[in-house]
Amino acid sequence: METFRKLKVWQKAHQLVLETYRVTKHFPAEERYGLIQQMRRAAVSISANITEGHRRKSKQEFIQFLAIAHGSSDELTYYCLLAHDLEYAKGMANTLVTLTDEVGKMLTGLKHHIHKEVHHV
Repeated sequence: METFRKLKVWQKAHQLVLETYRVTKHFPAEERYGLIQQMRRAAVSISANITEGHRRKSKQEFIQFLAIAHGSSDELTYYCLLAHDLEYAKGMANTLVTLTDEVGKMLTGLKHHIHKEVHHV
């Protein structure tokens, strides 16, 4: 595949970034350098690691970057739960958690697919 933009997992992760920015725009101003920044950083990290890993020389390296993206996905899930508990998200946190879970499942699927390719060559 020649471009990361054609990867369905990247497309879904990019959608997650946009949704994270949309939701966190409504958080309290005092969270600008706290939870807002952490959530946005974690969401962007997912897409960025997919992008960077896609161009690596080996599939094993790509798997490593997908694992890092998956860690960022779990991190974002926690921040969403925290935002919900702090009553910042006003019901929007569940949408982010659902979208983050979808990305996580897609990352797992892609990692398994690539892992099979590496071991069946």
